[in-house]
Amino acid sequence: MQVRRLRTGLPLTEIGFGGAQLGNLPQALDDEVALAALEAAWDHGIRYFDTAPHYGLGLSERRIGQALAGRPRSEFVVSTKVGRRLVPTPERAGERDPEFDVPASHERVRDYSRDGVRRSLDDSMARLGLDHVDIVYVHDPDDEYAETAYTQAIPALIELRDQGVVGAVGVGMKHPEGPAEAIRRTDLDVVMVAGRYSVLEQQALTELLPLALERGVGYVAAGVFQSGLLSRPRPSEGLTYDHGPVPPGLLARVNALADLAERHGVQLPDMAVQFPLRHPAVVSVPLGVRTADEVAENDRRCAVPIPEELWAELDELTGSRQG
Repeated sequence: MQVRRLRTGLPLTEIGFGGAQLGNLPQALDDEVALAALEAAWDHGIRYFDTAPHYGLGLSERRIGQALAGRPRSEFVVSTKVGRRLVPTPERAGERDPEFDVPASHERVRDYSRDGVRRSLDDSMARLGLDHVDIVYVHDPDDEYAETAYTQAIPALIELRDQGVVGAVGVGMKHPEGPAEAIRRTDLDVVMVAGRYSVLEQQALTELLPLALERGVGYVAAGVFQSGLLSRPRPSEGLTYDHGPVPPGLLARVNALADLAERHGVQLPDMAVQFPLRHPAVVSVPLGVRTADEVAENDRRCAVPIPEELWAELDELTGSRQG
């Protein structure tokens, strides 16, 4: 597995492990199955593991921490996130969380204050079983939370970076405008954006990716399967887009991309996995998986040779530029 480095020198494998599904998204996953997926990721050379308190109210962090316990600390990179503190709600333990299939034993409290960031990170390190975290992203500091993130959350993480508790500081968001503003206003090392630089959508090319390349900020391209829509050779019933219904007209675009892939002897998911790594600002593509078989399938897709003629035709079709 090839690696790319942040400006801090931190090495990320080009393919990472996205930990949202390990928080029981969208349905429950046995511990044995989750740990087998993590073991398979290690066996296939993946050394970058991303998680967050949000994912299953800490379940994803606990599972990743358990899987990495005993591994040489210098051989893997873990990222987690701050901005949503987990506050106990024992009176709701018999209910289910509305987003993940876990008991509603905690509620998420949006907190981008300096104190909230430190408390959240301390809790995450306890769940992970780590004394430092390689990358910490400020998670979804949208709208009314943005200014507090710029003036409190990110500066608090930069202080922790200077102290060696945090290796690199970033923001993780769903749209490219916020990370671009964060790069302009703060001293970030990396940004993570879900689904906005893929074979289907390239909004990040307008401003964010050129700015990241200019400032030496790494770009982690999450959500390259667009919530599952690009995870099959052809879109089928039951697939989603941005974790919701597929908008009218989008299926025609996806099928056109599938046609392009098939003309060149490959499949749509092969393109989806490999496309972001063509841009020089991109440092890793974390793929969300639930099982060891899915890890193996993604590894196979990463190795499929894709002709340059396909990429040239795709660039002409989408008008994308690779930096």
